[in-house]
Order: sequence, then C-alpha cells, then structure tokens
Amino acid sequence: MMEVLGQIVFVIYICCLGYIGIYCLFQFHLLYQYLTKVAISNKGELESQWEEHPFVTIQLPVFNEFFVLERLIDTVIKMDYPKSRFEIHILDDSTDETLQLSEKKAAEYRAKGFNIECISRIDRKGYKAGALKEAMLKAKGEFIVIFDADFMPERDFLKSTLPHFRDPRVGIVQTRWGHLNQKYSLLTELQAFQLNVHFTVEQKGRQRGQYLLQFNGTAGVWRTETIKDAGGWEADTLTEDLDLSYRAQLKGWRIVYLEDVLSPAELPAEIHGLKSQQFRWMKGGAETAKKLLPQVWASHLSVQQKVHATVHLLASSIFLSVFLLGFISVPLLFLLNPLGVEYSLMSLFLVSTIFVFIIYYVANVKVAWKGDNKLKSVSKFIFIFPIFLAISMGLSFHNSLAVIQGFLGRKSAFVRTPKFDIKTISDSFRKSKYSHRKISKVTITEGMLAIYFLVAMVFGLRMGNTSMFILHSLLFVGYSTIFYYSITHLRS
Repeated sequence: MMEVLGQIVFVIYICCLGYIGIYCLFQFHLLYQYLTKVAISNKGELESQWEEHPFVTIQLPVFNEFFVLERLIDTVIKMDYPKSRFEIHILDDSTDETLQLSEKKAAEYRAKGFNIECISRIDRKGYKAGALKEAMLKAKGEFIVIFDADFMPERDFLKSTLPHFRDPRVGIVQTRWGHLNQKYSLLTELQAFQLNVHFTVEQKGRQRGQYLLQFNGTAGVWRTETIKDAGGWEADTLTEDLDLSYRAQLKGWRIVYLEDVLSPAELPAEIHGLKSQQFRWMKGGAETAKKLLPQVWASHLSVQQKVHATVHLLASSIFLSVFLLGFISVPLLFLLNPLGVEYSLMSLFLVSTIFVFIIYYVANVKVAWKGDNKLKSVSKFIFIFPIFLAISMGLSFHNSLAVIQGFLGRKSAFVRTPKFDIKTISDSFRKSKYSHRKISKVTITEGMLAIYFLVAMVFGLRMGNTSMFILHSLLFVGYSTIFYYSITHLRS
C-alpha cells in the first residue's frame, strides 16, 4: 500500500517538475529571441513622416483612487500635443470622494481650454471593461490611449507612439512600465525585478519571434477601428486587456511593443494590494486561456505561434505546479526509500532555477540596471534573486486558488489595487482609506504552510536526506515572509 502511494506521489511530483521545466525552456527560448534577433529601427523615418496630428481620446479608468487621481490628470494634461487634437475622458465609477475630485479637476481644466470631461456610472457593471466599453460610445478619437490611475506618462508619449500607426496593420502600441517607487521597500524591489523580465525578455522576445503579444491594460494606444473589429471590450474575464489583445491579433492586427518608451507607474506598496493584483492577473489569465485557446488552435497561426500562445495563456498555472510540487515533496521524503529512488533525482528543480537565473540576470542587470555600477548591480542581483524565488513560492498557494477559480468558471469582483502616491521612503501606505483590516483564511493557511515546511526541513536533516533541503528552505522563507507581511500590513 505504501509503495503504491509512493508511486502516485512520485508521478505527480515528476509531472509538476516537468511542467515547470517545459515552461522555463519556453522562457529561455524567448530570451534567445530577445538576444539574437535584432529589430530594424525605423523611428527616425516614422517621425519624419508623421506631420499631422490625428485626433486622440485619452481614457483614464479610475475607481476610488483618491491619493493619485489629481497627479494622473495633471500629468496627462501636460502632453506635448495640440490641445485641440485630443480629449480626456475620466471614467470614474468611484464610491468615495474621488468622484468629486474628478469633477473638480475636469472643470478646472475645461476653464483653461482643454477638452476634458468626467464620465461616471451608477453601477460598476463589467468593472473596468464595462467602463471602457460604455466610454467607447463617446470617444471621438481615431486612437484610444489608456492610462490607469497610478501612471505618470512622459510628455512625449503621443509623439513616441502614434507614428507606428503609419503601418495600417498595427492596431496596438504598448510601452514599457517604469517604477516610480521601486526603491521604497524590498517588496517593491521584488515586483520591479519580476516586471522587468516581462517588459524586456517576454514582450520583446515575443515580438522578435513573431509570436502573440499582449496589451498590458494601460500605457498603450489602440486604433479605434481595432477595438471595434475585435469585438470590443468584454467583461467575462478579469484580464480584459489580455483577452481583447489576443482577439485583435487573431483578426490579423499587429501589436508593436516599444521597449525604449518608458511609462512610469506606482507599484503596490503593501502586500494586500499586491495579492489582489496577483489574484486578478492569475485568475484572469486562466479565464482567458479557457476562453481563447480553442480559437487560437482553430486560427491561421503557425504551429510555433500556437504553441507559444498556449504557453503564454497558461502562464498563471505555473503557480499551481509550484504549489503541488512543494506540498507533496514533504510526504515524498518518507516514501523515497520504499521506492528505491535516488535522492539526487529530487534536486532536478535546480535545472529550471538555472534557466530562471539567466533570464532574470539579463532582464535586470543587463537591461533595467544597465546604467548602474556593474559591481553594485551584480551584488544586488545575487541578494535579490533567492529572495524573489522564495517570495514567488510563498505566493503559490494564493495564486493557485485564483487559477483554480478561473478554470472552474467561478466569478468574482474586479478588486482594484489601491495606490497611495508613494515615491520616496518617507511616504506611507498606512492611510485611513483603502487599508486591509481582516486576517483572511488564506493568510492563516500560509502561516500553517510555513510551519509545514519548517518541519520538513527538520525531518529531512534528522533522516540524513538533504535532497530537498534547499526547496523546503525557500518555501519556508517564502510562506513566512508572505504571512509576516500579511499580518504587519493590516490596519486596525
């Protein structure tokens, strides 16, 4: 009986390990595309040809963004573009004082000659996607620009993006996210560390490999015709941006990703905001995969494009594999001897770690931090990388729940990620509004998982089996840290 149970657990472990390994191989292939295929720059040619100023609609979807709303509007108003050639629509469904701020700022800038208005709805039907869909009825622009509340785009944003629409096949232009408060804390440093990979190796690698990319929900421009042709915004997933951008590409439209155009934004400064963001992204990714994978495989795309699109859409499920791998590795400690399995086989996860190490090194040290002192950058990377691995593992239970809900079709509200106008270490997220006040069952479970892996470390040492000690150490540190942040970031 024990031997049969051991075989079942071992097979699950190997399947999880294999899935993680395959995913890392595809990520490494994107790195290969990123490093070996150099795109031909036609920026100068585009700028010299683009003399007219097409009419643009700038949409600012916001909900209860009291601390950053005014900053957003004041920044967008300063766009280096004729004021007669753009309109600003503040899509404000707020239920607090934010709505009054929106109306006040709109009136202030209308008095100065700007075409700006606040559009609010009685209910939040469809959440962000619903607001964008309804606002399309009032949009007059040939192009639609979208900024979330925490962004502070550069003045030349429109001049840097619009010329790429000279190509009639281009339907979307996406820019790279910057990080206004990266140095605020270890938590924000770790988020920037991960996002730097997506906005270099992943996005640019997919573009150079001619695979499907994604619109990231903000800091990008849409051709209005593209939105309509792709079927418009839909609220049946929590990642309406990924959904619509894939539908647009399946219709034949292209996405241009501009790695050199930076759009600074504020990272979540506290763990509950980060968790809500992660939950939305992971669940929405699973919902979109379930919705669109049949269309992807029935499309005109090449087999290679379909495979990469599948890996992309299923990316959130990597957390489910990480969680299962870690959880069943503990009973596997006691089942290895009956199975006669070599302990060294249990360390195969280190191979995937090497791939991840190289990818993150290039994205951060070689690209995002290239202006910094080289020795300082390498030292910083060596310090952050193992912590990043641990925290990612610590989020795997929380994110796995999101993925499971997404695939099961369980609906939930679009939970916003609160921002607090944080730029320097002296700023605080501990404000009276938008604070998390309850200890959730998920947080309690994360604390129990920390103890679970601590016990596994102790038993592994006592049994003389250290094959999984590094894995269990990372899991213990990850869950302990997430639990610690979840408790200390509460506000009574």
